[in-house]
Amino acid sequence: MFIQILILLLSLITLVWSADKFVFGASALARNLGISPMIIGLTIVAMGSSAPEIMIAVTASLQGNVDTAVGNAIGSNITNIALVLGLTALFHPLSVSSTTIKREIPLILVVTAIATYMLANSNFSFNEGLILIIGFVLYIATLLIVTLRRSKQNPIDDKMVLEAEQEVPDGVSTKHSVIWLVVGMILLPLSASFLVDSSIFIAKAFGISDLVIGLTVIAIGTSLPELAASIMSIIKKEDDLALGNIIGSNIFNILAVLSLAGLIAPGDIDHAAAVRDAPFMLATTFLLFILCFSRGGKFRITRAKGLLLLAVFIGYQVLLFSQINR
Repeated sequence: MFIQILILLLSLITLVWSADKFVFGASALARNLGISPMIIGLTIVAMGSSAPEIMIAVTASLQGNVDTAVGNAIGSNITNIALVLGLTALFHPLSVSSTTIKREIPLILVVTAIATYMLANSNFSFNEGLILIIGFVLYIATLLIVTLRRSKQNPIDDKMVLEAEQEVPDGVSTKHSVIWLVVGMILLPLSASFLVDSSIFIAKAFGISDLVIGLTVIAIGTSLPELAASIMSIIKKEDDLALGNIIGSNIFNILAVLSLAGLIAPGDIDHAAAVRDAPFMLATTFLLFILCFSRGGKFRITRAKGLLLLAVFIGYQVLLFSQINR
């Protein structure tokens, strides 16, 4: 058991690290190939924090552990809002002015509602996965088209877009870009495979379901990049990017991560995901919507709101583990 726990921790660290290096190499290479930093920032960099979840979804689904994949997607979204945003707001209240974020918060609420509806019958079909992945492509395409049109008409003044553009690495040679890209491509699937295998072993040993291990240990672990990115953003006084990372990651988790479970391993899922976890994810997302658009349109996440979100996260963990072995 000790060895399996050690493997889980090491594979989780490697997964997060290799995802960062993969995004670094891909972004630097794209920049060297002449792709606009703005486009790279809104696509490769933005999707980077969801790379661990994507690899977990692919690996778990291919191994037939679809509940782990579904649990990771749902759990990551709950963790991002309740734990990551809660801790970030406690550390430093967020004041947001980005029109992109203000547009995407209602979008994530709609997308989450659609996903919750799809899972409500305890079955996730191939067609439902296909709908979500098509939605992902349309979302990225729309985001790029709207941003590019605005940039042609007027200089971009959206803080979220500007801050995402600044995250693109500069001055990295093509050789080093390719090296880091290859390192990430090799270590990402390997670490994800070890992580899934060790998690399932530990879950069975303690009588925990694949769903719960995906909702908790794996979800919290794969949300570490979002936490690190958010903390670094507020240290740099980039409040828009701190919240933007979380909102963008949650949209990707629904459209690009959850969809993979349906595309690769369609079929029945754990009933608890349909009646407990997906609705809780929707309720948490709705809470974020209410907290962001309260008091006369002021867009601010205070320490009190951060504390409320943390209380929600703790309450959810208590709910999960109180139902084990019932």
